[in-house]
Amino acid sequence: MLPLEGIKVIDLTRVLSGPYCTMILGDFGAEIIKIETPGTGDDSRAYGPYQNGESAYYMSINRNKKSITIDTRNPKGCDLVREMIAKADMVVENFKPGTMEKLGMGYEDLIKINPELIYVACSGFGHTGPFSKRPAYDAIVQAMGGIMSITGQGPGEYTRVGASVGDITAGLFSALGAILALYEKQKTGKGQKVDVAMLDCQVAILENAIARYCVSGEIPQPKGNRHASLTPFEDFTCKDGEKVMIAIGNNGLWKKFLTVADRPELYEDPRFAQNKDRTGNYEIIKPILDEIFLMKTGQEWYDALVEAGVPVTFVSTIDKVVTNDQVLARNMILEVEQPKAGLFKMANTPIKMSRTQGGLRTPAPLLGADTETVLKEFLGKTEEEIENLKNEQIL
Repeated sequence: MLPLEGIKVIDLTRVLSGPYCTMILGDFGAEIIKIETPGTGDDSRAYGPYQNGESAYYMSINRNKKSITIDTRNPKGCDLVREMIAKADMVVENFKPGTMEKLGMGYEDLIKINPELIYVACSGFGHTGPFSKRPAYDAIVQAMGGIMSITGQGPGEYTRVGASVGDITAGLFSALGAILALYEKQKTGKGQKVDVAMLDCQVAILENAIARYCVSGEIPQPKGNRHASLTPFEDFTCKDGEKVMIAIGNNGLWKKFLTVADRPELYEDPRFAQNKDRTGNYEIIKPILDEIFLMKTGQEWYDALVEAGVPVTFVSTIDKVVTNDQVLARNMILEVEQPKAGLFKMANTPIKMSRTQGGLRTPAPLLGADTETVLKEFLGKTEEEIENLKNEQIL
């Protein structure tokens, strides 16, 4: 039995942050009933690339869900959604604050019909504060949240992180909040609202950037692939032009590296004795390290440092990631048969549990594939009632 088995979730999310949250819940057993707009569905169904006409973007973050179509622009459609929420454990939405209230399905509206409901709201700026009603996308919160200002090749050369970390971290924290609320509900019998803002999540993952600024008053700037507080902790060009990334996080690793490099005298050099010394004297040590790495090929450095127990890697392009022995050994690349797209590969859940392992059970659904089944089984609707809803263009 999976950890969330028996939990019924009404999924009113679209695109990325919300669907990522509900995918996590679905991976571990929750029944996810995804409500989509008739004819078009989740916005991301229109995002490429496509495989046999199905969006790979959509399929990659909507596994383990059921799709039903209901027109929430129609008051009767909203009534149908409320009827479902009244029987659910949780609702998850990622609309701009105020949208659900306009539909008569804000938190205060829904707890009147389901007092134990857990209501998870994931939005750009949260449900409070002066920016609350503003629209937001990943690039906006990356820029506003500071992560873009510390990413790039140098001061002022700000770069958006390649993966949509604004959306994905919000999805992760929303899933965590949902599970925390479920755990608390087991003790009190009460539901609650979980309010997650993409901007808040960016601030939360700034790691030591906030600490560095608050302690020193210096505004952190991009440092390329170098770590701001650890040295050496970056990529270096080797004899054959290959680059290797190394991460020396303590003096023990520093000594191991210097043994491989055949430069033991640097371990006794007071300028490089401790990490703070190496970081403080970065402009001195960097050319020394550059010269050292030019003595061997990338493969020679990689093999020697792996053997010595020093963290090292080449930079993997995505084709290398999906064929990496460690990634495959951890079952992180799944292949699933989707009804229309055919065989499709996607990333698996990274959460490995010894007894209740989650992951893929069903592929991403075709639009509206489960409408009739859900209405019959979840709400007890008859064939005649469903036909009437179709005739009224609610489904």
